[in-house]
Amino acid sequence: MSGSRYNPVRVLLLAIGSLLARAGLVERDRIARTTELSWPRIVTGLARMSKSTADVAMVGLAIGPTAIAGVGYATPFWGLAFALGGGVAGATIGLVSQRYGADAREELGLSVTTSAAVVVAITVPVAALYWVVPGPLIDLVGSGSRAVAFGESYLKVAALGVPFAGLNLVGSRTLVGADDAWSAMVVRAGGAVVNVVINAVLIFGLEMGVVGAAIGTVVANVLVTAALVVGLTRGGLPGVPFPVRIPVARPFLDRSLARDLVEMGAPLVGTNLARTGAQFPRLFIVGLFGPDVVSAYVVALRVRALLDTPNWGLSLASSSLVGQALGENDEPEATAWARTVLRLGIGVYLLVAVALAPFSRQIGRLFVEDTTLLPLVTVFVAVACASVVFRGIDGGATGPLRASGDTRWPLYSQLLGMYVFALPVAYVGVVVPTIGVTALYASLLVETAVPAAITYYRFRSGTWRVVSRSYRPDAALDD
Repeated sequence: MSGSRYNPVRVLLLAIGSLLARAGLVERDRIARTTELSWPRIVTGLARMSKSTADVAMVGLAIGPTAIAGVGYATPFWGLAFALGGGVAGATIGLVSQRYGADAREELGLSVTTSAAVVVAITVPVAALYWVVPGPLIDLVGSGSRAVAFGESYLKVAALGVPFAGLNLVGSRTLVGADDAWSAMVVRAGGAVVNVVINAVLIFGLEMGVVGAAIGTVVANVLVTAALVVGLTRGGLPGVPFPVRIPVARPFLDRSLARDLVEMGAPLVGTNLARTGAQFPRLFIVGLFGPDVVSAYVVALRVRALLDTPNWGLSLASSSLVGQALGENDEPEATAWARTVLRLGIGVYLLVAVALAPFSRQIGRLFVEDTTLLPLVTVFVAVACASVVFRGIDGGATGPLRASGDTRWPLYSQLLGMYVFALPVAYVGVVVPTIGVTALYASLLVETAVPAAITYYRFRSGTWRVVSRSYRPDAALDD
C-alpha cells in the first residue's frame, strides 16, 4: 500500500475532510480513519462502474444507439443479482462488523458462510429463469425488434454470472466489515480491469457485440469469486493478507445468525428490489418516448451510477465503523462516526456534481456520435449530475441504519421515492405531451431526493441506536 499515500481519491477525501475540520464540522482523526477505510472501496466502485459504463460506450460505438437501448433493457434484470446479493451482503456487513469489533471470530465466520448459502439459494433460480426465457422477459420492458434482440442476447449469457455476482458482494462486504477495504479493492477492481480487457477483445477484435460484453462480465465475476473464496478460506492471497480467515469446517450454518440475517437482510433486499424493480416500469415508460430517448436515458443512468461510486466507500465505511462501535456498546462513538461520514459524503458529492456538470456535452460524446442525439444526451447527463447529490445524503444516512439492523426505513424511502413520486412524474410526460421529456428530468431528481429526505429523518431520530441493541453479539449469545 505504499503507493496509496498519493492516490487521487485518498487525497481528495482528505482535502475535503480538512476543509470540514477547519469549519468545526468533523474531527481530523475521524476523517483520516474514514478515508483509509473508504478510498479503496471508492476505487473499486470507480473501476466496476467504469467497466459497466465502458460496456455501454463500447457497444454504442461498435453497433450504435440501438445496442445501447438493448443493453439498457437487460440491465435491470442483471441488477436483480445485485439487489438480492447486495441486500444479504448489507446484513452481512452489519453482523461481521459488530462481531469483529467484539472479537467474536467464531460467530463472524458463521455469519459469512450463512450469508453465502442464502445468496446461492436465492440467485440460482433467478439465473435459471434468465437462461431459459430471456426473450419474454426483455419483451416486458423493451420496444423495437432490434433493441429487444440485443437485450435478449445479452441477458441469456449474463445469466451465468448472476450467482457469482451475489457471492462477490458477500465476500467484499465481509472484508470491509473487518476493517479491510484494501483487499476488497485489489480483488474486485482487478476483476473490473480484466472485464474491460476481455470486452475490448470480444467486442472490437472478434466483433461479438453485446454477447462479447456479457461474456466478459461473466468471466470476470467467476474469477473474482474464486479469488475471494481462496482468500477468505486461507487468510489471504499472495501479497494480499486478509484480516479474517473463514475455517472450512462444520457447522456452516447457524440458526440464530440466520434469523438475524433474514431480519436485517430482508428489508435491504426489498430496498434494492424497490430501486431495481422500478427500472422495469420506468424503462417501459421511457420506451414510449422512442429509442433515442431510451439511449439517452440509459447513458444518464450509467453516468449517475459512476458518479455515485463514493457511496461504495463512504456508506460502507459508515456501516463498518458504526457497527464496530455498536459491537463495543459505545453508542456515542457510533453516532460520532455516523455524523462524520455523512458530512464528508455530502461535501464529496457536491464537489463531484459542480465539477462535472459543465462537461455534460463532452461526457455525452463518449457514448454517441450522432450530432442530432447529442443535445438530448447532454441534458440527461447534466440532470444526472444534479440528482446524484441527494445520493450522497441517502448513502450517508443509510450506513448507520444498515450497521444497526434498522433496515426497514431505507426500504420505505425507496418505495416512496420510486413508486409514489418518480414513476408517476415520469408518466406525466406521456399523458401531457407539452411537458414531454421534461418529466423524465424531474423524475431523475425526485427519485434521489425523496429517499434522501426519509433516510436522513430516520438517522436524525436516533432510533437506530435502540434497534441495534437486539442484534449485538451479546444479544446473540443470550439467545
